[in-house]
Amino acid sequence: MLERITYANEETGYTIARVATERSGAELLTVVGPLLGAQVGESLRLTGRWGSHPRYGRQFEVWSYTTVLPATVQGIQRYLGSGLIKGIGPKMAERIVDHFGTDTLEIIETSPERLVEVPGLGPKRTKMIAAAWEEQKIIKEVMIFLQGVGVSTSIAVRIFKQYGDNSISVVRSEPYRLADDVWGIGFKTADTIAQAVGIPHDSPERVKAGLRYTLSQGADDGHCYLPAPNLVADAVKILQVPAELVASCLEELVAEEGVVREELPVGDNTIPAIYLLPFHRAELSLAGSLRALLTSSHDRLGAFRTVDWEVALEWLRGRTGSDLAAEQAQAVRLALSEKVAVLTGGPGCGKSFTVRSIVTLARAKKAKVILAAPTGRAAKRLSELTGHEATTVHRLLQLRPGGDATFDRDNPLDADLVVVDEASMLDLLLANKLVKAVAPGTHLLFVGDVDQLPSVGAGEVLRDLLAAEEEIPRVRLTHIFRQAQESGVVVNAHRVNTGLPPALEGMKDFFLFPCEEPEEIAALTVDVVASRIPRRFGLNARRDVQVLAPMHRGAAGAGNLNTILQEALTPAREGMPERRYGGRVFRIGDKVTQLRNNYDKGAAGVFNGTVGVVVDIKPDDHKLVVRTDEDEDVEYSFDELDELAHAYAVSIHRSQGSEYPAVVIPLATSAWMMLQRNLLYTAITRAKKLVVIVGSRRALAQAVRTRGAGRRHTSLTHRLRQG
Repeated sequence: MLERITYANEETGYTIARVATERSGAELLTVVGPLLGAQVGESLRLTGRWGSHPRYGRQFEVWSYTTVLPATVQGIQRYLGSGLIKGIGPKMAERIVDHFGTDTLEIIETSPERLVEVPGLGPKRTKMIAAAWEEQKIIKEVMIFLQGVGVSTSIAVRIFKQYGDNSISVVRSEPYRLADDVWGIGFKTADTIAQAVGIPHDSPERVKAGLRYTLSQGADDGHCYLPAPNLVADAVKILQVPAELVASCLEELVAEEGVVREELPVGDNTIPAIYLLPFHRAELSLAGSLRALLTSSHDRLGAFRTVDWEVALEWLRGRTGSDLAAEQAQAVRLALSEKVAVLTGGPGCGKSFTVRSIVTLARAKKAKVILAAPTGRAAKRLSELTGHEATTVHRLLQLRPGGDATFDRDNPLDADLVVVDEASMLDLLLANKLVKAVAPGTHLLFVGDVDQLPSVGAGEVLRDLLAAEEEIPRVRLTHIFRQAQESGVVVNAHRVNTGLPPALEGMKDFFLFPCEEPEEIAALTVDVVASRIPRRFGLNARRDVQVLAPMHRGAAGAGNLNTILQEALTPAREGMPERRYGGRVFRIGDKVTQLRNNYDKGAAGVFNGTVGVVVDIKPDDHKLVVRTDEDEDVEYSFDELDELAHAYAVSIHRSQGSEYPAVVIPLATSAWMMLQRNLLYTAITRAKKLVVIVGSRRALAQAVRTRGAGRRHTSLTHRLRQG
């Protein structure tokens, strides 16, 4: 019987577990191998061999396993109480087994209606248990088949959730559908399955799927399109087939309208650009919508065209108690006079005060103002700075299941002025949805720091808008205000942005703890977060301190740091429920983040990057509850926990749009390829009060001097200029 899972790697399926056998009695044996999906309490038949580990001693190396229904009363109780069957927790399992004894599993299988005999079990819960039992039986059949073609159990569950009883037929006949339909399955997994079920290596179906995958990988890297020669070369590497076959399959894809080819200007030449259809449509649509706003004859803030600006700015000074700098005054006039405008600048340059001034003047003229930002944290901060309600872009548009917006071109937002903060985070698809919902005559102001990392999704909308300098009016704030000059965080952000190393001497809010080895960096990071910062600055380690890592992997990466930070900040407690999913254990109090857009969750969807705290775990109902940074309680069933990851440490990319009282940045030379100036600049600018860098001086110097990755393949600027 499986007694305890010590370690599980969700990606590889490798598991270390402790089991009890009839011969071992009370002594637990160690087993290692592909056991992902096996539940504590299950009886397993293991195939493999005995081996010896130099450090951990004798252990059984598992090659494969099957589940065997337990026969003893104790085994049945452990099996049912393991959380496998929705509606049965440990206490209910004890009651059921007390009532039916060794006949329990047969009763659930053949006469589930008899479960109402158990005290506390009504007809509704009985039906739920019976349905869950049937589903588990079908899932097991699917899993046995999928394990035979090299699929881990966690992936098998996702396939079953997508296709149900048709899972096996889809996998056999259309394996490449999995990459499009099932979240978490990429081309490589689908390709492994396809080969196992006999799809030829040079099949056109395989090559076309590989081309779509290569374009999707390009989008994941931020590109809206790939030049055709790049696409073919990348696909040849992935597919290991001749370039001529890839090129001919690309022609077929274009003819089938699966992708779009367009000749685009690059410098003095043109290149054949290959787009996935949604990105091509979005780029055309976004450029068209912006041009329509710019050229609209209607103006919902027309009163500002004839205003006496000296009088208006003097009135504003009386309301706010502060003078605007010349650049700020120019930005205020621009936002209220031009239908589309951009306001950019670094920390300490007064972007927030400028936005507050714009909103104050607009409201004085009874204008309807909408404030939005890409993340919940950024929206909260915008609301605090302006004194007016702000919301996330997703909630503003009221995205529905499937991703369609309630507000669009046919049903626009009722606003005279729309202000979007942290606009560097806007990717192409979200920016298109937003701008389509802005009515002609409404003013649209994008606010953001163009020197930060571009959006996680494809495109670099803010940079492209600024590059269209003749088409889109803009102001860049450059003057650092005196009070900001006293902040080490602000001063060093600007130093890093200009290629200078951060100043460390005499700083009260910016520190470097030098150390070299990744393991040493990780241990010191935990000490800084859990002990040193709370002790010296009085900040709460979980709520106020955020670790921002350049990458996920490695000893000093976000993945490992989350494991050791969880043990330091939210350790296991006797009597408190917790839930293991793959290689993660979720506990009440855990800081977590959403890994994908899910339009079916919450009141208006939960989106990639949303952060929250686990506030409840319900073993009987198979549910975990997260309170998001928008103060919404969102339920996750236990088989949806692959959508969540711990967020004690997050990648710097995932921190965009957020702001934290204190930021800790582990820098190791092992992250060499990721050490770039805009990455470090983005991490520093996330901090309100304190930055602590833990790591290598050499890694810090590398990050400061490396200008960063090249531009993304986008064509929004060209399309705006065309207009």
